[in-house]
Amino acid sequence: MLIRYKKNMEKIAMGLLSFMPEGKDVKKLQQTIKEYETNPDWQLFLWKEEDVTGAIGIKIENDINAVVQHITVNPSHRNMGIGKKMVEEINKMYSDKYAVCADEFTQAFFNKYNDSNNNQ
Repeated sequence: MLIRYKKNMEKIAMGLLSFMPEGKDVKKLQQTIKEYETNPDWQLFLWKEEDVTGAIGIKIENDINAVVQHITVNPSHRNMGIGKKMVEEINKMYSDKYAVCADEFTQAFFNKYNDSNNNQ
């Protein structure tokens, strides 16, 4: 289930975001987390079953798009459908009001997810 990020989850969120290709720079990670904490148009969610295993971050653009800008799953929990579940939950939460789409960093995953959904 998706839970909204809170300040006391900072270390977990930073750890998960560090698995993304652009997440290796600690200063940039700290700036990203700060943006999620202070910018009302940026929302970060963590995926939790028994443990927190994934994170997905969106930003609202121009009051029309909900752009998935971060999506990451702990490497030991990959290929178990967690990324798909997070995208599905974001779609449920935001698609009534916004066009849910991906940025250049999450586009490849989004395309893979949408292709597998369209082929079912």
